Amino acid sequence: MAAEIHSRPQSRRPVLLSKVEGHQDAVSAALLIPKEDGVITAGEDRTIRVWLKRDSGQYWPSIYHTMASPCSAMAYHHDSRRIFVGQDNGAIMEFHISEDFNKMNFVKTYPAHQNRVSAITFCLASEWLISTGHDKCISWMCTRSGSMLGRHYFTSWASCLQYDHETQHAFVGDYSGQITLLKLEQNTCSVITTLKGHEGSITSLWWDPVQRLLFSGASDHSIIMWDIGGRKGRTLLLQGHHDKVQAICYIQLTRQLVSCSADGGIAVWNMDISREERKCGQAVCGKCSSKRSSYPIMGFEFQVRVCDSCFESIKDEDRTSLATFHEGKHNISHMSMDISRGLMVTCGSDRIVKIWDMTPVVGCSLATGFSSR
Repeated sequence: MAAEIHSRPQSRRPVLLSKVEGHQDAVSAALLIPKEDGVITAGEDRTIRVWLKRDSGQYWPSIYHTMASPCSAMAYHHDSRRIFVGQDNGAIMEFHISEDFNKMNFVKTYPAHQNRVSAITFCLASEWLISTGHDKCISWMCTRSGSMLGRHYFTSWASCLQYDHETQHAFVGDYSGQITLLKLEQNTCSVITTLKGHEGSITSLWWDPVQRLLFSGASDHSIIMWDIGGRKGRTLLLQGHHDKVQAICYIQLTRQLVSCSADGGIAVWNMDISREERKCGQAVCGKCSSKRSSYPIMGFEFQVRVCDSCFESIKDEDRTSLATFHEGKHNISHMSMDISRGLMVTCGSDRIVKIWDMTPVVGCSLATGFSSR
């Protein structure tokens, strides 16, 4: 079922702690249980599983539950032990997990969507269950009554979701490459703005409510940082992946962005630096310039075409990388972090779940807030 990986910690690299195997199909989502040596996984094989680390060091399933339809998304609220599982048929099911993580009781079913659920957020303060789906909509439902409060439709599949609990703003990424910012009310919503910058479908979003920054990953292999709080509408393009960006997580304490791509690439970006948005601002074709250079301060971690004058002005130290790149060695379609412990879990179409110690690369003792840099 599971195998323990014995790996010596190497400086500045993620350390693979464990592999968890057992799903019969792609693993859609995996979450680390806070303050516990445990993982919750949901898969296309229609199963929800809770894995606990035994004395032997191996992870074994303490809960194995089969659903009516493939599992496509998951949200877990640890304080109340509530888990919400989105399915391919559009329904979301709520369960309550026992204190010892050995039993899972069904609570209710929410008819949230007409098609595959792509993302779920639970807000305890309002008792709202917010979700997006391949029926091109965002829906928000009352978890007390189970009733639908509101829906808003987009022009294409809604692929990912982030929610600001304090302001009730929702960010929805879709397959057209657009991000919509909505203000949700009890039974209605209003569109605040749309963000356009990606050339491919939005695959992942991360909202940092402290700095009011939105990060988006897309199938165009790039990440964009949107400064929502700043009045100038500043954006920053990050290019360093060679395949579609599947998952992102911003660590506010250390100002680092962790991103994972479909080819198994794991990147850790240093965002604690004043980055440039552009050099001269001119677009150049191959006839105008044959010069290519990396320029990390602008987000270009590998070489791009630049004009002759910019090429001459870029110094060797300007080419120093502002990100570290690592190999996850499996197809990563979903990633989640327990930032307080510096742990990360990755999963994907290879049916394997991997648990990583990220503290060597995130550069601090996250639990105490003490930075070693």
